[in-house]
Amino acid sequence: MIALRRTRFDTPCRIEVEHSDERLCAHVVLADDSAIGPGDRVRVHGAPIRVGFGERRVVERIATVERATTVERLWTRFAGHFEMAELYDVSFSDRTLP
Repeated sequence: MIALRRTRFDTPCRIEVEHSDERLCAHVVLADDSAIGPGDRVRVHGAPIRVGFGERRVVERIATVERATTVERLWTRFAGHFEMAELYDVSFSDRTLP
């Protein structure tokens, strides 16, 4: 079935934020384990989460998931192949770092 309109729904989520010398990360886990596909958007509601150095916080919030249309999903997959190619642009040098 071809989706011509965006669909959206709200779901509870858990946000895990950590700021330490080993990690600086933030993860959003949707309560119903909804699969997020290419072109989908997730918006977490609420005030910004501030975490000091050496801290880890877990916060419960509500997220709005907006599904991409079929055309948007195909375009995102197509464009992603070109963006992935930028990751291959690496160089090697014979000098050593101090």
